[in-house]
Amino acid sequence: MHKRLLGHVFSLLHADKVLLDEKWNYADVVSPYFRIYYIDDGEGDILSARERCRLEKGYLYIIPSFTLCHLRCDRYLSQYFLHFFEESPDGISLFERDRKVMKVLAGKTDVGNFKRLLEINPGRGINRSDNPKIYERNVYYKHYQELNRLVSDATVIETQGIIYQLISRFIGSERFPAGDADPMSSKILASISYIQQNLKSPLAVGNLAKRANLHPDYFSRTFLRYTGERPLAYIHSKRIERAQYLIATTRLSYAQIAETTGFETLPYFSKIFKKVTSLTPGEYRRRNEL
Repeated sequence: MHKRLLGHVFSLLHADKVLLDEKWNYADVVSPYFRIYYIDDGEGDILSARERCRLEKGYLYIIPSFTLCHLRCDRYLSQYFLHFFEESPDGISLFERDRKVMKVLAGKTDVGNFKRLLEINPGRGINRSDNPKIYERNVYYKHYQELNRLVSDATVIETQGIIYQLISRFIGSERFPAGDADPMSSKILASISYIQQNLKSPLAVGNLAKRANLHPDYFSRTFLRYTGERPLAYIHSKRIERAQYLIATTRLSYAQIAETTGFETLPYFSKIFKKVTSLTPGEYRRRNEL
């Protein structure tokens, strides 16, 4: 488990400190990257389909990638923020089983980490708008990816270390227990990894069960137990997550994205995309265009 965790690589997108007011009020925000907030004054809200999480002074918050939420400030909010992409050798996110907003009490080290992150990564704020539906666009991703290529190796390593430290604050939280009472089956973990790394290939549930040396019905029930989804629904969600990332960060056609993410036809891709996201691919792209 520890080796798997340390195999994750994080790519900095944005980091800054901002003062927000009632204009910070955005619905249906879903991003292909992680967000971490530290609130040093004021109040706000993160609303999801499951709950309301109050943004309070002195707390850290994390919003895992592809977590649908609403961001709101009624009056005033002073916020440090960090946005970053996650890559893992097996394709499995650190928060694969807990895509929820999480909150922990911040300490002096956390505050120092945010200040140091801004010090060694100047110019990583969002200067054009605080609206996620505007800054989550291809031009922003390309610009900040280029900045990552220009910084020194020392800065890259230190930035990775700071992100690891901030993430670690949530690994031990009650919402993400360090000791899992029901650890994921190694066969299911291997199946998840195989799915993530082979989204373009045919992924029949029967073949996945055969790879795990399990009866298809038992495999499906066990997969549901550990992931909360049946295998086919999980495959669809991961393919669409990948499609969202490609739509937001590339100019590939919908047909190319459908092929890259393992859909046999464009109409079927569009149907599943709408089912998972409540948007058509075209609507999603328009939200990410200039």
